[in-house]
Amino acid sequence: MACLTSAGSEAQGASMNRPLENTGVMGRLLTQYVHSARPLSSAACGPSLDSKLYREHVDFLAHAKKAELPGVEKLKKQIKIKAFQMQSGVALNDEPSKQNKDGQTRERDYSSESHYRIVSPTFLYKMSHQRVGKCIIINNKNFDENTGMNVRNGTDRDAGELSKCFRNLGFDVVIYNDQTCVKMERLLQKASEEDHSDSSCFACILLSHGEEGMIYGTDGAMPIKNMTSLFRGDKCKSLVGKPKLFFIQACRGSEFDDGIQTDSGPPNDTLETDANPSHKIPVEADFLFAYSTVPGYYSWRNPGRGSWFVQALCNVLNEFGKQLEIMQILTRVNYMVATSFESWSEDPRFSEKKQIPCVVSMLTKELYFN
Repeated sequence: MACLTSAGSEAQGASMNRPLENTGVMGRLLTQYVHSARPLSSAACGPSLDSKLYREHVDFLAHAKKAELPGVEKLKKQIKIKAFQMQSGVALNDEPSKQNKDGQTRERDYSSESHYRIVSPTFLYKMSHQRVGKCIIINNKNFDENTGMNVRNGTDRDAGELSKCFRNLGFDVVIYNDQTCVKMERLLQKASEEDHSDSSCFACILLSHGEEGMIYGTDGAMPIKNMTSLFRGDKCKSLVGKPKLFFIQACRGSEFDDGIQTDSGPPNDTLETDANPSHKIPVEADFLFAYSTVPGYYSWRNPGRGSWFVQALCNVLNEFGKQLEIMQILTRVNYMVATSFESWSEDPRFSEKKQIPCVVSMLTKELYFN
């Protein structure tokens, strides 16, 4: 059964037990309308009972307005609510409710400015498996001299904060530090061959230097696709139909985002970048890629506080991780990175720069971690 939610959290529907305040024809019409159980249909099968009743209500209210019958405005409001519920798939005998701290249920005030989301189990990923799932964090800080890559100061803080966030969401988190390309591919190959039948999803976080389409191991670069493709539906059967989440903190090029209409101020620390200074379902379904930046651009990192993207992601997950849907979460991350961060450097070429993360989703349902 579908239900309305506020701020991404599911609210149980409360049965309507309130007596109608009006009797006679007005009460009869509203009672008929509220309790008519036949679902709406898009099939061309002639006027349904619901549509006839609704037209009857409209005609009645138009007449009542002219006659200025008592209680008309309240009935019109209630009928509008029921019409919205029918069109949105909400059961007619259900009404959004909220439990207070004492466990008592109170109904939502439709006249308030609260925002509701329509959630249907048909379009929700099942998160009731025995485990939420495994989360692998690959944290590459030190690189071979021949790669030309600098030490990624601040990445250990990123890894630690991400570990806390994903553990709080219920994930089994494992961190692997300073992995070569071969080791990265092998450990993800092993993970893809595990049995995830009792898991609801899978997550992988890559913290390293990068270029567009590439991620650095400690000994060089490799295509990101080499790792993510290991979890395709035709290769990892126990994750078919389950969300596979990849969060990638790395540069995707060498361009800078100069921003527009920005007011710069000197931050506390200098910044660095993660860049190279030199039934059948589609096998690609149910993937989500959350990149720290858009293609072609630098990704900024603070040696003391960590990367902008990870700071924002952890901030939003800590506050809303069990309330909002994943795309809502990542949209807020985008907003935070775009509005709360700006680079500063003694070298003007690296100063007053901005960043915007990028989300690529092949998810087929909505994902909540609650």
